[in-house]
Amino acid sequence: MKPWLGPEEIAAVSEVISSGWIAQGPRTAQFEAAFAARMEAGHAVAASSCTTALHLALVVADIGPGDDVVVPSFSFIATANAPTYVGARPVFADVDPVTGNLTAETVRAALTPATRAVIAVDQGGVPVDLVPLRALCDPLGITVLEDAACAAGTRYAGAPAGAGAEIAAWSFHPRKILTTGEGGMVTTSRPEWAARARTLREHAMSLSAAERSASILAPSESYTEVGYNYRMTDLQAAVGLVQLDRLDAVVRRRRELAAGYAKAFAEIEGLRAVTDPPWGESNFQSYWIEVLPDFGTDRNGVLEALAGEGISARRGIMASHLEPAYRDRDTGAASLEVTERLSASTLILPLFHEMTESEQARVIEAVAGSRKP
Repeated sequence: MKPWLGPEEIAAVSEVISSGWIAQGPRTAQFEAAFAARMEAGHAVAASSCTTALHLALVVADIGPGDDVVVPSFSFIATANAPTYVGARPVFADVDPVTGNLTAETVRAALTPATRAVIAVDQGGVPVDLVPLRALCDPLGITVLEDAACAAGTRYAGAPAGAGAEIAAWSFHPRKILTTGEGGMVTTSRPEWAARARTLREHAMSLSAAERSASILAPSESYTEVGYNYRMTDLQAAVGLVQLDRLDAVVRRRRELAAGYAKAFAEIEGLRAVTDPPWGESNFQSYWIEVLPDFGTDRNGVLEALAGEGISARRGIMASHLEPAYRDRDTGAASLEVTERLSASTLILPLFHEMTESEQARVIEAVAGSRKP
């Protein structure tokens, strides 16, 4: 992945530096408003990362010690870490073998009497099927939090991913197609959750930095609860505003490249490529393929063959329950057979906005050449 950055981002950052206000301030507020409008969300609260956004989302949803939170093991480890931060227990559920996402069926198999929340990930930008999940969880009083870290520009049921969630968390890491270097966002339909997240990200101060700066003799602030330093800077937000304007073009190009991969790999026996699900359109933030047994070479063999051709690819999504941080913890008893298979048999291929047809052809040729009939 290479972020698409250019002179527009440089100019936007320069303007912020010239303004004298580089910390969280007016650009951050502007970015929040623009992002909320683009994602059809009621409210948006910028944060320092998606991980801190997930943490804030769980706190404002009142998830804490004694609660269980169902999460996919087939995800970056931050998805499991966030419940751990609030003292809850992450309970791992399996995923759909085609999309790599939680389903109502896999979540149902992982529910416990203590389940208070589910974190549903749009893995690699493939939209999670949210309606059946909410149909299962809403009547039980279980909050569905959408981990939309990879999903800016993804569509679900005709709307932006995250639009149907009560609360969602987003990432602007450099590997994401909308980047601010680091950074994240909470979006929610509930104004009281947005207001509390906005306060908590700034040490839970009763006055914001902007309010204190607006007065020569600022009134004394108070600290209403234990808060966090999870702020975004205006330097980051300025980049985010430019990136948001680029989003449609980025997604369009990524989908063109994904279609090129899909056409090529459909003709190679033993490979299965990620595709759009029936309920939406992916932004293909990560383009992954599954190496099936009849390919003749395993996933690691394909990675080695690509590296031999000077092409950098990566293993597929991790299985968090196999990592040392969670291997010896009590994380539920649901079968994770699909998770373990996908984690061992998938890899992520190069895909970036400025990738040329010849570069993509090199990748395809190297993958095909690694096959052992």
